[in-house]
Amino acid sequence: MAAALSDPASLTLGGGCFWCFDAAYQLLPGVIRVTCGYAGGTVDAPSYEQVYTDTTGHAEVVKIDYDPARISLERLLEFFWQVHNPTLVNGEGEDSGTRYRSVIFYTDAAQKFAAEISRATEQAGLTAPIATEILPLQKFWPAEDYHQNYFAQHPERAYCAAVIKPKVKKLQAALAGSPA
Repeated sequence: MAAALSDPASLTLGGGCFWCFDAAYQLLPGVIRVTCGYAGGTVDAPSYEQVYTDTTGHAEVVKIDYDPARISLERLLEFFWQVHNPTLVNGEGEDSGTRYRSVIFYTDAAQKFAAEISRATEQAGLTAPIATEILPLQKFWPAEDYHQNYFAQHPERAYCAAVIKPKVKKLQAALAGSPA
């Protein structure tokens, strides 16, 4: 019999392509569901095509539903710094634009405090300034169905093979405690 699930919690994060964050956060035990979407902008119910123009103010993000009895908010935030380069402004790798900015969206004072502590801790180990924004989550808009679980469904596609697969392998090695 499976252990009882505690009340799930959510955290919304962005830092580059949401397909990468989706694949990365699915690696963590205690994560229940990862949903690609959009947040931080001014357009209601945006489409990918609208967000792609960089005129909506939205970032590509993931909403992570997790079991706080199995994984802590602090661990999710710690992993955030491993998944992308938070010192880059408006982009990650070849993906550039405000839609790819590094951002932590909080829903309450506890999340905001945890995000600020996490950012300060990470900054202490870096020489370049962290560009990550910490903002209140006004609204999360789920992305179109074809964006959900994209890497698992399309591992052979060029972007997945060239960008996501190496990142996932590196993160798997780090989670296993071995060198990448």
